[in-house]
Amino acid sequence: MNPQRPRQRLYLVTPQIDDTASFAHELEAALSAGDIAAVLLRLAAADERTLVNRAKAIAAIVQRRDVALLLDGHTEIVGRVGADGAHLSGIEAFAAALALLKPDRIAGAGALRSRHDAMLAAETGADYVMFGEPDRAGRRLPFDAVLEHLTWWAELFEVPCIGYAASPDEIGPLARTGADFVALGEWIWTQPQGAAAAVTAAAENLGAPAPRPDPRPDPRPAS
Repeated sequence: MNPQRPRQRLYLVTPQIDDTASFAHELEAALSAGDIAAVLLRLAAADERTLVNRAKAIAAIVQRRDVALLLDGHTEIVGRVGADGAHLSGIEAFAAALALLKPDRIAGAGALRSRHDAMLAAETGADYVMFGEPDRAGRRLPFDAVLEHLTWWAELFEVPCIGYAASPDEIGPLARTGADFVALGEWIWTQPQGAAAAVTAAAENLGAPAPRPDPRPDPRPAS
């Protein structure tokens, strides 16, 4: 781990939002439950005016807490809604959107297919790279490969990296790679105990030590 990196923080990923009123209360509670650096807003398909209105409603909740609001794509409305930036999936989408975001707004790169794509994104102005997020079909790299990418990046590069946790069990291993942020996927909004409790548990998990192997011998007879 790079000793110069600041303490790790959480990054929230919303579900596809089509009803901001019903989501607002849960979002408020989640933002109060841990140290959140940013919220990635995913908007359900709609006409542009509706997208703008939804994003502005969420921005009002997020930004008054000094938390960055990023749109998942939709770079054409980032300025209109006052968002802090956008997250782009794939190096091609990132490169195409860069001119709309820089120099004033955050440009995040995710869904990167290779180490080369991650380095290219950083070299061309990415403010962070994300590893481990699923694609539109729900596919992602094997988790061991995600951990390997994050460890490699955290040790060698100054551009921040984010590890995407697809379940609560992934938070601790992702944090121990030295990633700057751990992104909590859409699963946190469906937890039986509520999103706020899930965020609290995730925040505690960031600093948890790695589990020690059991030193006791295996009582089972050898086969």
